[in-house]
Amino acid sequence: MNVPAPETHEPLHDPQYPYGQPVEAYGPGAIGEAVRYVLALIRRNKWLIAAIISLAVIAAIALTMLDTPRYTAAASVQINDQSEQVLGEELDAQSEVNKASDVERFLNTQIEILRSRGLAERVARRLDLIGNERFYAAMELPLPSQSTTDAQRREQVLDLLRNNMQATLPRNSRIVTITFQSTDPAMSAKITNTFADEFIQANLQRRFDSSAYARNFIGEQLEEARVRLEASEREVNAYARDAGLIRMREAGSSGDNGDSASNSVTTSSLMQINEAANRAKADRIAAEGRWRTEQSTPLFSSLAVLSNPTVQQLMTRRAELDAQLKKDRERYLDDHPTVLQEEAELATVKQQLNQVAANVRDSIRAQYSAALASEQRLNAQVQELQGATLAEQDRAVRYNTLAREADTNRSLYDGLLQRFRELNAAAGIANSNLAIIDRADPPLIPSSPSLPKNLAIALALSIILAGIVVFMRDQLDDAIHIPEDVEDKVQLPLLGIIPDSGDISPAEALANPKSAVAEAYGSLRGALLYSTRQGLPKVLAVTSAQPTEGKSTTAFAIAAGFARMGRSVLLIDADMRRPSVHTWLGYDNRVGLSSLLVSADPAESAVLHTGMPNFDALPSGPIPPSPTELLTSPRMMGLIDEFAAKYDVVLCDSPPVLGLADAPTLAALADGVVFVIEADRGRRGALKTALKRLRSVNAALLGAVLTKFDPDKSGNRYSEYYGYSYYRYETSDEAKS
Repeated sequence: MNVPAPETHEPLHDPQYPYGQPVEAYGPGAIGEAVRYVLALIRRNKWLIAAIISLAVIAAIALTMLDTPRYTAAASVQINDQSEQVLGEELDAQSEVNKASDVERFLNTQIEILRSRGLAERVARRLDLIGNERFYAAMELPLPSQSTTDAQRREQVLDLLRNNMQATLPRNSRIVTITFQSTDPAMSAKITNTFADEFIQANLQRRFDSSAYARNFIGEQLEEARVRLEASEREVNAYARDAGLIRMREAGSSGDNGDSASNSVTTSSLMQINEAANRAKADRIAAEGRWRTEQSTPLFSSLAVLSNPTVQQLMTRRAELDAQLKKDRERYLDDHPTVLQEEAELATVKQQLNQVAANVRDSIRAQYSAALASEQRLNAQVQELQGATLAEQDRAVRYNTLAREADTNRSLYDGLLQRFRELNAAAGIANSNLAIIDRADPPLIPSSPSLPKNLAIALALSIILAGIVVFMRDQLDDAIHIPEDVEDKVQLPLLGIIPDSGDISPAEALANPKSAVAEAYGSLRGALLYSTRQGLPKVLAVTSAQPTEGKSTTAFAIAAGFARMGRSVLLIDADMRRPSVHTWLGYDNRVGLSSLLVSADPAESAVLHTGMPNFDALPSGPIPPSPTELLTSPRMMGLIDEFAAKYDVVLCDSPPVLGLADAPTLAALADGVVFVIEADRGRRGALKTALKRLRSVNAALLGAVLTKFDPDKSGNRYSEYYGYSYYRYETSDEAKS
């Protein structure tokens, strides 16, 4: 007789694990389990992941090909802590950084200056970028419209400069790298170098402006000194004009030992004429000495006469004529014309010689007379100027006082002017603490788009996106894919896992005792033997939520397995809507369960002997108009009790639960219910609905069987843990033998 399962068949084990601890309890740790779960998830969604990655790679390639090439120019600038002045020791060297702890802050400040709006304005102004058509083309922007104001254009250019300029300073380095990116390589290099140049110029300009106060103060003092100097100079000139003093003073001179009279025209003239008188006296003494020497010397013994070229020529001519005359006298008489002519010519030469010698002596006397007269004249002028100079010195006392005051003002003015110049030079020509190391050259290769970089980004993003999609799909997917889903999603113990038979039919797979399907059903049979504390239930119902999930195959395999164990088994085809047991056995379906339920025939009259030891079957019989009414009749309960008393195991191949009332009715009559779930098909909502209907009739749910499971699709984890690789090994060995 039928006894409700909850009252008589208590579980032999933890309800969550119907046949002991799961295999995972003896496997690797939780981390290994998580890794294997992820690998299984990836394997199950490999085509989706491949599609996402492929689309991302194709998109990256397309965007790279369509994107405009951009060129990045780079320049490097060294930033030092301090710089020295170049004007000498009188100007103190100013340190930019006073403490080592401030170095990092100082360097960060310089980076912020590079990124500042003020530096961008200097670059835009120097390169005249506002309204520059080439610049806008390099930045891939159209020229501003006529309605755009100057301020808006300026702000747009400054934003472009600041957004496309990058300044990076590596850690533990003082070399900052300045880069600028645009579609024009020459424009990128030009703007980068201008940023570097203006960075240095702005630094020098700040130093120059920092000394503005000192320069302004010295400038005011310089102006006051200039006014005082001008007033004192005018006073000196006015007094000199009134006193009739003419001074030969140069700008910046302070007189001779403070005596300005020494620079007067009268004094200067006295000194010059006195010097000339001294020279005239010396000339007169020399001329007098020469004249007295000439007076005491014969005419033709005088050195001055003999050194005269004319005298020398005449004396030579006289000697020649005298020699010729002596020669001719030896040949001719004294009254010979040749002798007479030569005598006359000789007399003429002698006369000329005497005349020239006399003239030479007369010139010496004339020189003496001129020197004497010049000396006397200059002495007279000296005496006259001496009197004028003495009178002028009395009038120069006031002038000297005024001149010294003017000289003092001039010295003060010159000192202030020199200091002012030094301040300007110190602010403008100090060595900068910034130095350009490398200037930017127009880049030859575009920096973007970079196909390897875009592919790497696309690959990374696609992997992340694929991970998110797979995770969300896994979280939202209520299908039963892997064995753990049975317990996690429907909270039903897992009795067995039946692999997919692949290309062969289930009947062929069951016919091979070493096939993975046959071994899996053997494992299921062992689990059923210990599914309750009382052992194997007497009456078992095999059902599923939907059709074609493998319940008929499972019922036949369980029945055949117990029959091989020596237990008498009856397989009842209770699915009177789509019967299949007679097809498995190769019989017709003219007589069966429906025939017994509508008649009073003995139960044995419809039972078929399958030819297998201990294995009988009861086909469904002709399909009735209302199977539910037959299954709920008292006759059905009586047949179940009768068969249970005769057979060790009675298995009912039940119809699907959803949409029909047949399965819950049969489940209520059975001692235990085996729920079949097809892998990758069963939906958690449908399964829960079916299980809810079974529990509503207090059905004794022994557990679930996962059918058509593909371990390769879910990863090696299940092949190893559930022995499928071993089964396949055996099968392959058998095939080889």
